[in-house]
Amino acid sequence: MPYALFCNDAQLSKAYPDEADVWKLAQRSGLVVDVIADDDRPGPRRVLDNDYEIKPCRAAQGEDPAKNKAEAERLSKTELELNS
Repeated sequence: MPYALFCNDAQLSKAYPDEADVWKLAQRSGLVVDVIADDDRPGPRRVLDNDYEIKPCRAAQGEDPAKNKAEAERLSKTELELNS
């Protein structure tokens, strides 16, 4: 099942093949923050800022989560090359 980024139950991103892909997108977008560890978990842990969530979703008609992932990776590589 594909996953996407949501805020208040509104889907904000395209659908991606798995949850890890959406975490990468959220990280690049500055939506991931580290919080101090609590007694149950050692070390900092990643959480999404504000009311953002990563949830399973259905891909829109004609949408291909694998193509969305490939496009995001291509854009990320292009950004890295431009910033070098």
